[in-house]
Amino acid sequence: MRKERTTLGILMRSPAFLIGAAIVLFWAFCAAFAPYFVPYDPLADDLLNTLAPPSAAHWFGTDQIGRDVFSRVLVGARDILTIAPLATLLGTVLGTIVGLVMGYFGGWVDAIVGRLIEVMLSLPLIIVALMVLVALGPSTPTVAVVVGLVFTPLVARTVRAAVLSERHLDYVPAAAVRGEGALHVMFVEILPNIWPPIIVETTVRLGYAIFTIASLSFLGFGVQPPSPDWGLAIAENYGVLVGGFWWTVVPATVATASLVVGVNLVAEGLQRAVAE
Repeated sequence: MRKERTTLGILMRSPAFLIGAAIVLFWAFCAAFAPYFVPYDPLADDLLNTLAPPSAAHWFGTDQIGRDVFSRVLVGARDILTIAPLATLLGTVLGTIVGLVMGYFGGWVDAIVGRLIEVMLSLPLIIVALMVLVALGPSTPTVAVVVGLVFTPLVARTVRAAVLSERHLDYVPAAAVRGEGALHVMFVEILPNIWPPIIVETTVRLGYAIFTIASLSFLGFGVQPPSPDWGLAIAENYGVLVGGFWWTVVPATVATASLVVGVNLVAEGLQRAVAE
């Protein structure tokens, strides 16, 4: 309890963590409540008012079919903040299980699974995700599962390293002497003692998940039209940039970048707090 209070105190004194948390909370608020207060329906087109520049009526202008960019950016946070946390949660849970098994059993189990992980990590993760999505077809649940599976070996590697540092401490052999099974030792004895690196890794993976999902949407393998998803919005409008219609793309780009930066700042703050 005392260590938890100390960690919380360190976080509350970290400007990076507080700024990052504020950014993430802002976009989380938009994801939850923006549909109730945006000035325009983000899906409604107005063909008589296409590519209108920013003005008092449309703060961020309109896109190629007259949709209000400001409304679409705020509501667009919902898709990415639904899929990315689900993908991150799946990758963390699976990666934690795999890492616990590798670190606890060691030997041939660690060697075989480790080689498989090395093979997976030798390929660019976005390419692996694209290959699977081409085979299965893009959909929101599929994207969440694919990104989660792609992140699993990364989380497993981190958890394995943490388990190796704990496996030979006195409490682990003591549990085995008491007759506790492997599952009990892994999940009841070891897991509670390695949660700090898991939390940090989860936060880092969330930032990567946001960027990956936005990239997949931009390439046409993520969220599908007419969603106001940020990656999709960039893909739909980047062709008009050469005409000087920057407002159709820049707001969604800045929104994506700000969310990734916010999550990374939170991860940095957590990492420093855990290390102290």
